[in-house]
Amino acid sequence: MKMSNIAEKSSAAEVDIQTAVCGSSSEIEVGLLTGCQDRHYAFALAMGLISKGICLDVVGSDEVDSPELHTAPNLRFLNFRGSQRNNANVVQKVSKLLVYYVRLIRYVLQSSPPILHILWNNELEIFDRTIMMLFYRMCGKKIAFTAHNVNGAKRDRKDSLINRGTLGIQYRLCNHIFVHTQKMKSELCHDFGVAAEKVTVLRYPINNAVPNTNLTPFDAKRCLGVRDDEKAILYFGKIRPYKGIEYLLDAFRLIAADPLANYRLIIAGEPKKGSEEYLHGIMQTVESSFIRERVMMKTQFIPDEEMELYFKAADVLVLPYKEIFQSGVLFISYGFGLPVIATDVGSFREDIVEGSTGFLCKPADPADMAKVVERYFASDLFKNLNVGRYELMEYANVNHSWNAVADSTLRAYAQMLGRTP
Repeated sequence: MKMSNIAEKSSAAEVDIQTAVCGSSSEIEVGLLTGCQDRHYAFALAMGLISKGICLDVVGSDEVDSPELHTAPNLRFLNFRGSQRNNANVVQKVSKLLVYYVRLIRYVLQSSPPILHILWNNELEIFDRTIMMLFYRMCGKKIAFTAHNVNGAKRDRKDSLINRGTLGIQYRLCNHIFVHTQKMKSELCHDFGVAAEKVTVLRYPINNAVPNTNLTPFDAKRCLGVRDDEKAILYFGKIRPYKGIEYLLDAFRLIAADPLANYRLIIAGEPKKGSEEYLHGIMQTVESSFIRERVMMKTQFIPDEEMELYFKAADVLVLPYKEIFQSGVLFISYGFGLPVIATDVGSFREDIVEGSTGFLCKPADPADMAKVVERYFASDLFKNLNVGRYELMEYANVNHSWNAVADSTLRAYAQMLGRTP
């Protein structure tokens, strides 16, 4: 397929790039590049930024799209990729990716925002980290980047010279970088030589893009087939080897040995591509080691409108990760008022208040995890959970608000443009 044909095809579907959105030259204009993923974060950040008077273009796909992005003032949603359905063949996927890059390049060449804020790279990460970053800078754009993971390949034990080298190029070409914890900032500065003044730490905010209706925990348990007297333990999120689900299963085997304990384990989440062997091992463990009724497996994509069902039916969320920088699932849980038990890795110690919002346990140690789970169910935090849910939601709203994130982001944008924050 010729590049010129792709460009003609793309121009018919996209909005006129030259259309003005902002009414005043004094407003800060930003192009938000979502990487066509992580709708929750992109949506909430976009809403927070326009509430501060920022004029925003959101570049995404069907996966990022939502009705509010088409009605909010001073916001323009540019769907450059369309559907990313998994059942498309290789030719269709390559064609869509080419169309996306042609649209993106055309947008950068013709658009007015002086700042491009990259939330995620696309699948062609090495290309995005190098060629596209150089292209943005050659076009005179200032670049902000949100490093959700300082070096995700290192966490996944897939690090390489090429990975570190291209990451280093992207970080050096950025004008400003956002991270979620002080530990991530330290790693960014130490491992990649990034100047400290170029980095802003944003506390990970709560997820306000997931519906939270009047569904009660009692009704949620009934919907999932969980008895009201059962102590429901939830694992929620992508199924990947570094998540440590095997340790959670080993811990559950220890606490479920007592038939009077009435524990129930719920594992809900989509297997990450490339983790099929890991999922197979998890399924085999469940089938061979447990009374099947004690473990509920929902290994598929969970749409937003179903998430509250799991977080309200559960009595605690467990994050048994081996390694992590930060987890958005923790803040989804806080948004529903559900306490969290997590391994003491990454920055969980900064975000979990022992005995008030949850508990920490040792990583890769099923026996300690089992003890902490039992400690939680014997604690006042669990005994007063009906009231505690509202207190935890209030705590999350105060300490992890998108309003604070938007304020800090706006200050960084102003500094990038040489304006007074």
